[in-house]
Amino acid sequence: MGAVETRARSRGGRHARRALRTAPSFGMLPALKRGLPLCEPMDEEQIRRIDDASMTILEEVGVVFRDDIALEDWRRAGAVIRDNRVHLDRDLVRELIRTIPESFTYHARDPQKSVELGGPHSIFVPMTGAPYLRDLENERRLPTLDDLAMFHKLAQMSPALHSSAHHIVEPMDMVVGHRHLHITYSSMKYSDKTFMGMTTSPKNAEDVMEMCAILFGADYLETHPVTTGNCNGNSPLVWDETMLGAMRAFCRRNQPVLCSPFVLGGANTPASTVPTVAQLNAEALSALAYTQVVRKGCPAIYGHYLSTVSMQSGAPMAGTPEISLMNFMIGQMARFYRVPWRSSSNLGGAKTFDAQAGYESATTLSAVLHAGAHYIWHSAGWNEAGMHCSVAKFVVDAEQCAMGYRMAEGPRWDDFDEALAAVRDVGPGGHYLGHPHTQANFQRAFFMPQMFDNNSIEQWQADGAVEITERALRQARKLLNEYREPKLDEAKDDALRDYIARREREIPAIDELNQVH
Repeated sequence: MGAVETRARSRGGRHARRALRTAPSFGMLPALKRGLPLCEPMDEEQIRRIDDASMTILEEVGVVFRDDIALEDWRRAGAVIRDNRVHLDRDLVRELIRTIPESFTYHARDPQKSVELGGPHSIFVPMTGAPYLRDLENERRLPTLDDLAMFHKLAQMSPALHSSAHHIVEPMDMVVGHRHLHITYSSMKYSDKTFMGMTTSPKNAEDVMEMCAILFGADYLETHPVTTGNCNGNSPLVWDETMLGAMRAFCRRNQPVLCSPFVLGGANTPASTVPTVAQLNAEALSALAYTQVVRKGCPAIYGHYLSTVSMQSGAPMAGTPEISLMNFMIGQMARFYRVPWRSSSNLGGAKTFDAQAGYESATTLSAVLHAGAHYIWHSAGWNEAGMHCSVAKFVVDAEQCAMGYRMAEGPRWDDFDEALAAVRDVGPGGHYLGHPHTQANFQRAFFMPQMFDNNSIEQWQADGAVEITERALRQARKLLNEYREPKLDEAKDDALRDYIARREREIPAIDELNQVH
């Protein structure tokens, strides 16, 4: 082999290694394993005061279950029922929630993307439910099914997002009665991560379970959580027929649900932080206990949606100090009961992707990480109090989740001795840029965000003075151009499509089609 060929091969090897280092990586991070101390503002006595207050609410005030099946279930379980108000003895509640698994594994279509949840393990999940989007041109408009697919593709390509969620945006070009079918299929088709299941009605929830059975196998569902349902309570102290029916559909198939009181602090709770947590805790416990009445041992997640209300306008607010405090307290209560818990991050009320959006999102993300939340929902795209999902914010939020992930892992000590040896090698007045330790560790030593510009102002101006919204939209277009669909098994794909077609024939449309202009 000649010297010229040898040098060429050497350059090719270096170039290949550099290309490998700089090539985009869309592999998913494993579930976050937290390594930081938790923020716990309550002492043991205060935790027990909240517990006692919540149990007293359940015993003396009671919770309304607007559902005949649930009322009969509670009668058999030994609860006291007056009209449709269920009074729960604290010993019964404790006995029931004791059977909820403290942790479990979500099994994804790609087994390499299965994730642990509970204990030290947390996952990030995109936002859902937006009736509008800000699109690739930053225009606010009604979403379509193609827009939903776009967000599922972006979720697939975001390493720190562990789920494709479900209706990140509402596909307004679909008949209302058929939407849940196409939303579920989109979640399954465009991503091989775990996903959420629609709970907009009991029958819709059953359709999701049937589609999951097609994808994974009916017997598999009996022992493997593969999806997540969310059931919102009507604070104060009401669970309605729709949510309870959907909850039963999931629990009967051993699939986890988020038992989520919907808190508008000061409007549907007391205008005070600590009593709000006591009420929310009672509401969550009543639903968690009911999951175990439906199926003992099925996984369930202590949920909530937290907002405080402006006493000037009545509008919900995000990123306020009280929301952070409540997250810290709720984390302590969930750990007291030994159940996994859900919170929301990267929330905001801003109308565009502006400084307000950034501040609000950063505050909520930091709080839920320090509170130890397990199922971290609404982690990408949320803006305008959830009224729209922003493509630009989705991309930046996903990177923020990766940054939060790195912080919450805690300090790394695995290269401590090697790095100290480098101090001896370099000595006073030197630099570390060419040292072997730096060469070996520069990629992981310090997080280097792609969406933030840290160049000098002169370089920034020379590059076109592009601000973060446009940078993020360019990144979104780049990601979508590089997307590769994780193909469904052909037979399963056909079976899913056949199921959707059959259910569309069975579910009346009744002129519910919303035309998108």
